[in-house]
Amino acid sequence: MTSTRRRSSVTIADVASRAGVSTSTASLAFRTTGSITERTRARILSAAGELGYAGPNPVARSLKSGRTGIVGVVVAESIRRAFQSPVTIATMDGLSEELDALDVGQLLVPGRIGAGASSSRLLDSMPVDAVVFLARGEQFDDLLPGLRARRIPMVGIEGPHADDIVLVGIDDDRGAAELARHVRSLGHTRVGVVMRTTRLGASAPAGQVVPIAFELEAIANRTIRGRLAATAEVFPDAVRVEAGGRDLEAGEAAAARLLDVARPPTALLAQNDLLAAGALRAAAARGLDVPRDLTITGFDGADLPWLDRRLTTVEQPLRERGRVAGRLVSELLQGGSPGGVVLPVSFRAGDTAGPVAPSQPTSREGRSAR
Repeated sequence: MTSTRRRSSVTIADVASRAGVSTSTASLAFRTTGSITERTRARILSAAGELGYAGPNPVARSLKSGRTGIVGVVVAESIRRAFQSPVTIATMDGLSEELDALDVGQLLVPGRIGAGASSSRLLDSMPVDAVVFLARGEQFDDLLPGLRARRIPMVGIEGPHADDIVLVGIDDDRGAAELARHVRSLGHTRVGVVMRTTRLGASAPAGQVVPIAFELEAIANRTIRGRLAATAEVFPDAVRVEAGGRDLEAGEAAAARLLDVARPPTALLAQNDLLAAGALRAAAARGLDVPRDLTITGFDGADLPWLDRRLTTVEQPLRERGRVAGRLVSELLQGGSPGGVVLPVSFRAGDTAGPVAPSQPTSREGRSAR
């Protein structure tokens, strides 16, 4: 007991005295930033070990500075599901790069929604300096009241859309329109859209085939709605199917719905690259050659090293949008009032889009002919 009390009473000043440095220099040894040589750091840590000093008390440090040193990062759905997405991984890489430079920790919070959801209770009680909504922000509106009550600075990537949230936006509409115009230039007029899911949670069956503009105003997610509207401007007679999830299987199932109609599309425009990869599976299962029999495009420019094709897609700056969000957090924590940022996208030609064939077979004809 005496030993425990002696250890708990050791302060950073004691460590500094033992190491022969100032208290401020000793404190730098326990941080990831600051100008201190490795030799000095080793001497300070050695002195701390001899005295049984584990490091600064984080609670005391936060009370003194008014900061917790933690930024909350809200991801869609569960942590496991979120990090199955290459878009989330790339965005998080960029965000972590900036937040690490700020010497702050990151608390990952799953974006469960609804009355009494655990995410809302966690954020309401967790001491954080700022919150970043990593993706699909429109789904997180239930999390905002508690953060607002505590005056927590908030940054959103593609949402939520509110005056008190600094937004990192993507020029999705222009990208979707440019992609659609490229497909039209190839001669395609029968077009189907594999739509991103509007649901959070467990995977579900693919939706029904509906006109592209069907109840468009009812889609709360602005990113999904904007991409659909931009495509509809180019292909007003296109049809769409909502994928039941965000993985390959969901993309394959949604594409199958579109390819199994009596007069299937000659081009499928998937709203992200994973769904497009699933559409490639559906085409292969029906004996359709891409791009000779069927054009398939994606969106996002995600890193899919296992895919043996180069998707025709729209690339958005995934890592850069994370970095920008991190820089906005830094500015907010310094008392600044930054404005939102809209990042550009770029069209990327691949090998999955080609001119419409003079007489492309239906899916049933394609299966029987091969």
